[in-house]
Amino acid sequence: MGERIKAVGLLSGGLDSTLAVRIMLEQGIDVIAVNFYTGFCVTEHRRRFARGKEGSSYGRHEALRAGKDLGIEVRLVDISEGYLQVLTRPKFGYGSAVNPCIDCRIYMLKKAREIMIEEGARFIFTGEVLEQRPMSQRRQTLRLIEKESGLEGILLRPLSATHLPITIPEREGWVNREKLLGFSGRSRRDQQMRLARELDITDYPQPAGGCCFLTDRNYARRLRDLWEHDGKERLTLDDVIVLKVGRHFRLPGGKKLVIGRNQEENAFLDAYRKGRCALEVARFVGPLALLEEGSDSRDLQLAAAITAGYSDGRGESRVTVRYSRPDPESGADELTVTPMPPKEAATWMI
Repeated sequence: MGERIKAVGLLSGGLDSTLAVRIMLEQGIDVIAVNFYTGFCVTEHRRRFARGKEGSSYGRHEALRAGKDLGIEVRLVDISEGYLQVLTRPKFGYGSAVNPCIDCRIYMLKKAREIMIEEGARFIFTGEVLEQRPMSQRRQTLRLIEKESGLEGILLRPLSATHLPITIPEREGWVNREKLLGFSGRSRRDQQMRLARELDITDYPQPAGGCCFLTDRNYARRLRDLWEHDGKERLTLDDVIVLKVGRHFRLPGGKKLVIGRNQEENAFLDAYRKGRCALEVARFVGPLALLEEGSDSRDLQLAAAITAGYSDGRGESRVTVRYSRPDPESGADELTVTPMPPKEAATWMI
């Protein structure tokens, strides 16, 4: 028996990456499946809220589910801290929102290359399909990503391989090029889905766009607002995570107010009180609101009125809002305010 060739495969759990892993497994490759966490995956965010909810497909980790179906282990790698540099300083710019897709792919592949070297693997493969994504999967861009990530000749895209230059794994006979594919274009129905049926792969999330917060225009607007007021250099992981939930307001004094929209978001925001003033309406069901540290008395009063306007006490002439400052030793205090109607509060909404 010959030596088993090891390769690192990027596995999201989606249809394309699942097919790519299956194809490599059928060629006898010893696959090291890797799933990267950047902090911006919409599915991962939904999964957090779905935990414990009966019947929710968002409660499962798709990469781990795919790995189990394929009979392989999946390595989960958190690259969120370093990813902030990719987000704020992309060499190849942004897409339609604040998505640095080319730099994102290069960064992930560089991390995969580190794993490849550590594990003694021979090459890396992905589920990318030629011309499927307008920014990062054009022929010229695929070549650029391969070069910038230091993977020239050892980055294989099994689903589109016959449309692309031959790689070292093919030339050396580690994989059989004749058993690789020539998929291209955005539609998956006549290509990937048909192949999935042939391979009896039935459990996978329906292919769809919008899987990354950075492609969402609402999220992009909030992030650009944050950059404008605080600068890219001060951006933290907590900052970008909080942007995912709630209603966001930029108050006259320049500070940010975030108000939860439901019980789940209140619980989410509760974990990010540090460095922020927390506001809650007394004696009425309502949201948890977080106000940036250093807000003046005018913004605090306004924040309390806006918060009250989203509570069950919105119809009252006056309500009490409790607030605790960022310094735990300062304790809690109260303000009595007139609830502000959401239509009026929209003046400051981001």
